[in-house]
Amino acid sequence: MDVSQISKRLLPEPKRFPDCCLAISSTLITYLASLLPPKPEFTISVGSGSGLLEGLIVQYDQNLSIEGVEVDSTINRYIAEEDMNVVGGGWGLWPAAQQATVWMFVYPRDPKLITKYIDTYGNQNVDFIVWLGPRVDWPDYEPRFCQSPFSELTFPDPIGLTPYETVVVAKRTG
Repeated sequence: MDVSQISKRLLPEPKRFPDCCLAISSTLITYLASLLPPKPEFTISVGSGSGLLEGLIVQYDQNLSIEGVEVDSTINRYIAEEDMNVVGGGWGLWPAAQQATVWMFVYPRDPKLITKYIDTYGNQNVDFIVWLGPRVDWPDYEPRFCQSPFSELTFPDPIGLTPYETVVVAKRTG
């Protein structure tokens, strides 16, 4: 099924899809699309996986540009090939991250990767970071943000996530 067919099946309530960790809803897609910067600026999604979330956001608002970053390009099913970037392993950083306006981490595996991105490229153009994942995981990530330039945290709710998931928007302070 292609992304346009999936987008037509989205409801305001979150639904699980087999190739995405995050439950997705039309409410979530609308919220994220309103948050992300329009072209020519762009967002990177680190660990984009199949690219379903990113593909649905771009399908919703084609004036947005989201580039995927993943360790294996064969996982991607929904991000345009020219917008998919491969890094060498789970600790690899994508150098163009320093040119992105927003970073998005969806169900990241290790808080240290976020710290590595912030320490390496966080003093450039990045305005804010969007973290989406299980509420139970957030306490492991919160210190990474609180001890960084991205320590102004907001927890928008309700935005169409399951009760066990959350979104955090980490803005640059000062």
